Amino acid sequence: MKLIAGIDIGNSTTEVAIADIESKKFISSGITKTTGIKGTIDNVPGILIALNNAASNGGINMEDIKIIRINEATPVIGDVAMETITETIITESTMIGHNPTTPGGVGLGIGTTVYIDELQNLHAGDNVICIVPPNMDFEEAANRINSALDNNVNVNGAIVKKDDAVLICNRLKKKIPIVDEVELIDKVPLNMKAAVEVANPGETLKVLSNPYGIATVFGLTPEETKHVIPVARALIGNRSAVVIKTPQGEVKERVIPAGKIILFGKSKSEVEIGSGAEKIMERVDDVKPLTDVSGEPGTNVGGMLERVKQVMSKLTKQPLSDMHIQDILAVDTFIPQQVKGGIAGEFSLENAVGLAAMVRTNKLPMQQIAKRLEDETGIKVDIAGVEANMAILGALTTPGTSRPIAILDMGGGSTDAAYIDKKGEVRSIHHAGAGDMVTMLIKSELGLDSFEVAENIKKYPLAKVESLFNIRLEDGTVQFFENPLESSLFAKVAVITENGLEPISTKYSMEKIKVVRRDAKRKVFVSNAMRALKDISSTGDIRGIEFVVLVGGSALDFEIPDMISDALAKYGIVCGRGNIRAKEGPRNAVATGLVLSYLYGSGNNGQ
Repeated sequence: MKLIAGIDIGNSTTEVAIADIESKKFISSGITKTTGIKGTIDNVPGILIALNNAASNGGINMEDIKIIRINEATPVIGDVAMETITETIITESTMIGHNPTTPGGVGLGIGTTVYIDELQNLHAGDNVICIVPPNMDFEEAANRINSALDNNVNVNGAIVKKDDAVLICNRLKKKIPIVDEVELIDKVPLNMKAAVEVANPGETLKVLSNPYGIATVFGLTPEETKHVIPVARALIGNRSAVVIKTPQGEVKERVIPAGKIILFGKSKSEVEIGSGAEKIMERVDDVKPLTDVSGEPGTNVGGMLERVKQVMSKLTKQPLSDMHIQDILAVDTFIPQQVKGGIAGEFSLENAVGLAAMVRTNKLPMQQIAKRLEDETGIKVDIAGVEANMAILGALTTPGTSRPIAILDMGGGSTDAAYIDKKGEVRSIHHAGAGDMVTMLIKSELGLDSFEVAENIKKYPLAKVESLFNIRLEDGTVQFFENPLESSLFAKVAVITENGLEPISTKYSMEKIKVVRRDAKRKVFVSNAMRALKDISSTGDIRGIEFVVLVGGSALDFEIPDMISDALAKYGIVCGRGNIRAKEGPRNAVATGLVLSYLYGSGNNGQ
């Protein structure tokens, strides 16, 4: 038996296909996580694991493998950075948007801020918001408020330092909105008009998240109403809030100088990060083909772009001057940021731009990989065809496909596309931004501490644990269990993984998490798919493409293929997951193509 192995080193996985040269039949395949950064010598341990895995799956002796073929993919590294371009600033101790886990009461309360000790000195009919200091327990606080209510003082709300809102509210004769866990309660300004709002469970603010609602409460002029827009915007989605009007105090939204991106192509262009993703991508189109990108020194984006080049230079042992960024993807997003000047750990969703970059070097590292692999295995190693060409050959083994056809290879670091016409000519493109960027957007927008949790949210559907015996899935259906679930899961939002339910530590609802996840995928995968197909089209119009096959790890996602298919449907394009060799699904396209190009020649699809 004389065997050939095709090996595809991807950003996330290394895949192997093994076939018999004489019978021209495929025998087995293997897959493992890529070790090191794609296209570097660190890939060799992963290659050996995947190769042994494929040999084991096919009952093959390694000495029967006569040739190993790896693709000509030059090393590519992607990185992502976030640039916050706005921030909310509070001056003069005005508090907004505090959203504790368990506020007390419900409704809107308006009045003048006073310490609870002053309630006994007030007159009947006074409208106040009382402030409860940390040294007062909930029973005493409730008794004092009740006494004031008996004296016809209108205590319309309360602000508390400790986690006592519900305990106080449960003991009051009149239910009032109470916001607690205000850390710097001594900074709450006294004798100022304030509004406290607590929404019903499961609902969000109605008055204080509306600029006209704030204007109504405080009697603002049209000009003043313009200035409270950042306040209202910061409160959207909250269940509770306190807004205090001080003579000098204001809440403003400040644009942060986030730095410039300098684009080099057929011309040179500079664009501010603060201009937003749409403007950045317009400039990328203006100068393409992109030859390099740099960032303004001393900014996040400047540091990120320089770091990408330095990492690849170090890994490939090539001069830093030879490292060039060949593509970037900018995406508008939001990041929860602590409000400057807040007194209760308030957070606001601030405008930000996410940026993915991809740098390409020469092919020297692939030669190093080939030599190391030959030394390790004793098997002849060839560096074969261009990755996109190989992926096309593999994709054409999907039943129901023929030339002309386009593929979208969606991985962890990049989204690659290729098109083969009836004559066999291939056009390809590589774009920055794929699964890793989606994970980053999810992590940032939900304010998660763990990259792993964000990755799980990206990969798996959600559920809300409604009891120890049932969960409600994100599509609204209910699943019941014979045995009780872990008590730690009760009332939690969780992802449904192969290993069971994994709870998510977040304040956000299942619906919110779902929206963030789908938006992130749409911003990265759908937009990248559209621009990639446009770039490989001979006319620059994707309407000329009839068939698109989705390959790569992200094509296995439970919703990305449907999103892309929906986006392409209006152009009359047939789109779906590939099924390589009618058995591998969307994986193994490049590895299969490497084998086919040897067995049949690069002009034949191997069917």
